[in-house]
Amino acid sequence: MVMGRPREFDTEKVLDEAMEVFWRHGYEGATIAELTTAMGINPPSLYAAFGSKEGLLKAALDRYTEKRAEFMRDVLGAPTAREVVERLLLRIADLHTNPNDPPGCLLVAGGLACGAGAENVPFELASRRAQAEEQLRNRFIDAIKEGDLAADADPAALARYLSAVIAGMGVLASSGASREELRQIALVALKTFDEQLRVRAA
Repeated sequence: MVMGRPREFDTEKVLDEAMEVFWRHGYEGATIAELTTAMGINPPSLYAAFGSKEGLLKAALDRYTEKRAEFMRDVLGAPTAREVVERLLLRIADLHTNPNDPPGCLLVAGGLACGAGAENVPFELASRRAQAEEQLRNRFIDAIKEGDLAADADPAALARYLSAVIAGMGVLASSGASREELRQIALVALKTFDEQLRVRAA
């Protein structure tokens, strides 16, 4: 008897489709039927490739992080700490309201509501958000060394503050906030950050 070959598929494509389902419905709200329909595969193929629904989420989060890596490199590459924050917040406002994607952020929307059996999901999402927070903290440490931030600035607290602002913007976007409303929040947060800057002579 000849065994049938496992169904082959474009991994990046199916992960992009799964990512959008998780993004729109959250982990809890995304059903296997919705996921497999969007991915164009059957449930056995999903489980064979990813092990479980949670395994699929982790793979989709890897894909999401990969797609956001260029964005973070560009943000962190800004010449000053203030420009880092300005790029980050204003571009996040744009990303969260991009009509080509679900509103908000997958790293927030994916785990807003998780019941029994999905206790690990919020922690997985939090760990992904923490990666970006650590990148910001390290960038601010460098800014202090360069004299671009006040010597008594707290890089960890600043990064944590920005992470909280971004998460809040994601929740608001998911609830229907407009790009302009998110940009207003970004500008208020930027003013708060300005208090940490050392004013340089022209």
